[in-house]
Amino acid sequence: MRIGIDASPLPLEPVGAGTYIIQLIRALAEINSEHDLFVFLHRTRLLLFDDLPAGRIKFIPISDSTPALRLIWEQFELPALARQYKLDLLHSLHYTSPYKLPCLSVVTFHDMTFFMYPHLHTVSKRLLFPFYIRSSAHRANALIAVSETTRRDAIRILAIPEQKIVTIPNGVSSDFRQITDQRLLQECRRKYQLPDNFILFVGTIEPRKNLPLLLRAFRRLLDEDSGHHLVLAGNQGWMTGEVWESLQDLRLEEYVHLTGYIPLSDLPMLYNLAHVFIYPSLYEGFGLPPIEAMACGTPVIASAIPVNQDHIGDAGILFPPGDERSLFENLSRLINDRQLQAELSAKGRERSKAFTWRSCALGTLGVYQRLETS
Repeated sequence: MRIGIDASPLPLEPVGAGTYIIQLIRALAEINSEHDLFVFLHRTRLLLFDDLPAGRIKFIPISDSTPALRLIWEQFELPALARQYKLDLLHSLHYTSPYKLPCLSVVTFHDMTFFMYPHLHTVSKRLLFPFYIRSSAHRANALIAVSETTRRDAIRILAIPEQKIVTIPNGVSSDFRQITDQRLLQECRRKYQLPDNFILFVGTIEPRKNLPLLLRAFRRLLDEDSGHHLVLAGNQGWMTGEVWESLQDLRLEEYVHLTGYIPLSDLPMLYNLAHVFIYPSLYEGFGLPPIEAMACGTPVIASAIPVNQDHIGDAGILFPPGDERSLFENLSRLINDRQLQAELSAKGRERSKAFTWRSCALGTLGVYQRLETS
């Protein structure tokens, strides 16, 4: 088959769905020997793949644009490219696909937050994405959900047949592992000016990450133990006012460190340096950071939302999403219990092995092949 992959939503600083786009393309390039792959992406993102060996994959550069202009390109120019390259199938990796295509269509859904928590998104996304997502879901020949949680939500919200959407979990790169090279670790500590003892959060600073709750629980921890700092690693997103107000009101400026975006190449060191990883999200479609932390052997505390229950289970500590006291008590217990730390570290490493990008790519190829023969 001649398969097109729409990677145009890939940002320069990838997280979440961006990580999925990069790692799926890399894994497909590694295992595919049967199909011709054509990847459409902004020319400034080509450097993210410049180490891939030549094979049955071709990168088609497109002009950089804003998210709104990207949707226009997707709807009007991408169908013409599908005809130009004589595609048999187009896989859209980020929620939406062209209205009319001359080939089969597969779309990946990462979560349903645009429908379930619209108030947590910017106005432009609230106006555009629900319509395009719903339309894409009903036109596509097959849909991929990155977790069973997202699959269940999509079936319920979009009223699509159960057999149309399959769950193919994200993976964790082999770069995320226990690192014993102290030189590398200390270089990372100096680069980001990290304290000796710290608790870590990784993710975009946005409302659904529930960071004000984390800050309040951390303030309570400081009142009984000032030996740890808190590191928030990630880009500033939107509607962040409550986070900055909490930092000031709780007098945490001295103890909370904001690193900004951390490149994928440095993230494994950051996880390894952390004593505990915390992920207090109100909702996630998959939630890569806690799985990455577990792969590095870092003990995890996370909110007991459905996707964390499915993916983390007893390999971490789960607390009710809005329960500040439970988060504080579990955090206090974990940082003071070395045996529990060692137990969760071992369980987490083992649990993370269930998530590989190779499995993700194999499952994705399986979807392509089923459509080819149906």
